[in-house]
Amino acid sequence: MFPMHLLLAAATAAPPLTLADKIVAGVIISICGILMIAVLARVPLIYNIRNLFVRWPITLLTGSAFTLVVGLLVVMLGFVNGMYRLTENSGNKENIIILGQGTQDEVFSSLGFAAVDDIENLPGVMRDDQNRPVVSKETYVIVNQPITNPQPGRPKRRFLQLRGIEVPDLSGLVHRVELQGEWFSTAGVRPDPSGDASKPNLVESVIGQGIARTLAGDVGKESLTIGDQFVVGDRRCVVVGLMLSRGKTFDSEIWAKRDLVGKSFGKETYTTMVLRATTGKEAKRLEDFLKNDYSKGSIDPMLETKYFANLNGTNQQFLYAIMVVAAVMAVGGVFGVTNTMFAAIAQRTKDIGVMRLIGFGRLQILGSFMLESLFIALAGGALGCLLGSFADGWTANSVVGSGQGGGKSVVLELTVDWKIIAQCMLFSLVMGFIGGLMPAVSAMRLKLLDTLR
Repeated sequence: MFPMHLLLAAATAAPPLTLADKIVAGVIISICGILMIAVLARVPLIYNIRNLFVRWPITLLTGSAFTLVVGLLVVMLGFVNGMYRLTENSGNKENIIILGQGTQDEVFSSLGFAAVDDIENLPGVMRDDQNRPVVSKETYVIVNQPITNPQPGRPKRRFLQLRGIEVPDLSGLVHRVELQGEWFSTAGVRPDPSGDASKPNLVESVIGQGIARTLAGDVGKESLTIGDQFVVGDRRCVVVGLMLSRGKTFDSEIWAKRDLVGKSFGKETYTTMVLRATTGKEAKRLEDFLKNDYSKGSIDPMLETKYFANLNGTNQQFLYAIMVVAAVMAVGGVFGVTNTMFAAIAQRTKDIGVMRLIGFGRLQILGSFMLESLFIALAGGALGCLLGSFADGWTANSVVGSGQGGGKSVVLELTVDWKIIAQCMLFSLVMGFIGGLMPAVSAMRLKLLDTLR
């Protein structure tokens, strides 16, 4: 016999089940339940399948409802999942972000120069191969920009996120941004390529691939490339580099020289300071020191991972809205299955009587009709998951924020993973079970004499 103390030790050492594990377990248990019903009902499966095909118009209509409901749910959950992935990928565990005291978003933050002038020299801050502290001092602004040649019925303005930085290669190192092209020069501007001295200098800019695609739509291109020009406020900018930061919030930003950004938009102090610690443990120590022992200025430091986690407030709102929509769709799906199965019972009353006469019990009748309901849910749900999975990788514009105002306009990728597929399959099977239960109980309770009249 296996020693019980070893069994208990193994169970104690096993990691707790995550929500995803529970969902997958639920799907597996549901499918096993269907197989168990089929075995216990002892009704030939070919009988149930034949009846579904005999009533193919109703079966197809009900299955299509499942496909539509589950497919839409997959896409909506893929959208929320994409938002979560975006915020998770943007934060680094070694980074500490410093905002003005009492602010939760960069757009409202203001840092005095004196408040942060020596933070970069604290022990534990990483240094690069030139012995420079790996720190990014930034001014973040949101610009309400008119859209060039807006399409009829579409918005006429958009919000552009502009981040002014001082030492671009250090900022790229802090935020782990790969660059295609080059960073802007020390001056941050260059003459107009036409050679006309009367035209103002172009602001050298590094932009994310997401905003490059968005801005390119104004001029009929697929994406802006290096050397292309665009307008921010009253300044014309030129693309000198593209940030390969897909899956991060920086994918939707424009970076330029901080002095130019501050003067152009009336925000000349820092809004943000981000520093890289040598390790994640050191980052936590620095955060505690800046919170409790640093007294030179009113600042609010936090780990960057926590900052981006706080931006999931918008995600939660979307998720709650999806739950409400899913509940409404589920009610419709349940009623659809219920009507279908009640119609099946009305057409097969004599079949039920014959089955009872040849020895099938009430529970077997119940199992037979439950099987048909679950078959429809399984097939319709699987097709809905298949169609919805094509949304994986689609891009969409949205806003992430803490839910307290502010937020960031982002270009995100819908992400449909196996967890979403498992959730939606379980959702479909539950709808099929609830919708088929009442008609199956009704069929089970039919009296033998009534079925043969």
